[in-house]
Amino acid sequence: MPGPLLGVVHLPPLPGRPGHRSMAHVLDRALADARQFAASGFDGVVVENFGDAPFHKGTAGDPVPPHTVAALAVVASRIQGDCGLAVGVNCLRNDGMAALGIAAATGAAWVRVNVLAGAYVTDQGLVEGEAARLAAYRQQLGLRIGLLADFLVKHATPLQPFDTVSGARDLRERSGADAMVLSGARTGEPVDVALFDTVRAAVGAFPIWLGSGLSTANAPVLWGRCDGAIVGTACKRDGRIDAPVDGDRARALRAACPPGRR
Repeated sequence: MPGPLLGVVHLPPLPGRPGHRSMAHVLDRALADARQFAASGFDGVVVENFGDAPFHKGTAGDPVPPHTVAALAVVASRIQGDCGLAVGVNCLRNDGMAALGIAAATGAAWVRVNVLAGAYVTDQGLVEGEAARLAAYRQQLGLRIGLLADFLVKHATPLQPFDTVSGARDLRERSGADAMVLSGARTGEPVDVALFDTVRAAVGAFPIWLGSGLSTANAPVLWGRCDGAIVGTACKRDGRIDAPVDGDRARALRAACPPGRR
């Protein structure tokens, strides 16, 4: 499927997190958003535990709790059954192992890992990539899914300055990723076009997805450059990240990002 456009289903707080109401509430919100994306012609959704902040690191030393993993799996499965959409999983902050486990149980098409390689300073502290651990687990599970790895992930800074071209090539060649994701500095902010073009020149035909900030305003510039996109904020009512998906905004973005352009 060329150039998939995926909507983000930002889940409210899950069990055990401050502000959690009930799983019935979580499912109602998730299904309502997913139905809007389906009706708007999106190719799939990415489910993420966005409302669980402050997040666990999601590393071997600070994994996401089992009940969070279970809740994400329930939501992903229900969306697939209810909407017929392909589903991806992002287990925040960085629990790629949990995301792969969810994919094995639900048949998810993609997992997104915010720090697959390298080390980043984040609001959770220092988060290090675990590419070898994830590669071994994916092989053990026998999964044939897309592994989407962020490069210069949002809400984070590399531990040490590094050359963008070399870093992009390392992610392409040494991490096991199937595609890389480029975002703005924060949720909802678009990627810098000059950065995108630098990375594209460095990695050639290796797939590059947009991970934030795609909108009807910048789609003429960004959509033709990328191999797929994950978008949430631009489709929310009044552009507010905590609001429900607005069908009119989602349809407008789909119209601005027509499928099958490559």
